[in-house]
Amino acid sequence: MNEEPGPICTTNAHDDALTGAVLLDVREQAEVQALAFDVPEWIHLPFSELTQRWSELPSDRDVLVVCQNGDKSAEAAQFLQRMGMSRVKPVRGGILLWMQKGYPVKGQRFEAAPESDPSSASPIPAGTP
Repeated sequence: MNEEPGPICTTNAHDDALTGAVLLDVREQAEVQALAFDVPEWIHLPFSELTQRWSELPSDRDVLVVCQNGDKSAEAAQFLQRMGMSRVKPVRGGILLWMQKGYPVKGQRFEAAPESDPSSASPIPAGTP
């Protein structure tokens, strides 16, 4: 039985992204338009579409799941692991920690996370395998 992935540190994620891993950004479109990761290979698949489109992701490569602060990436990585993707790792701290470490981004840098929308619910239904 595979264990669900634990988060990896931002430094390891940055190094892995430069040596062949794919960064999977699960933030929503507006967040990505304002600020995006600047890495060689990057996939944007919004968290709200993950349950419908997860099979589009590469299964033969390491996939590093990132979000704003690390919360949604952990949930997304657990879902992908349950779907049979064994090479998935959530990244601790999201784009906020990525920027604090000085790693490259495209767009406007900011210091504080925007207020979260309490009405946004997880698109992953309870009881999903």
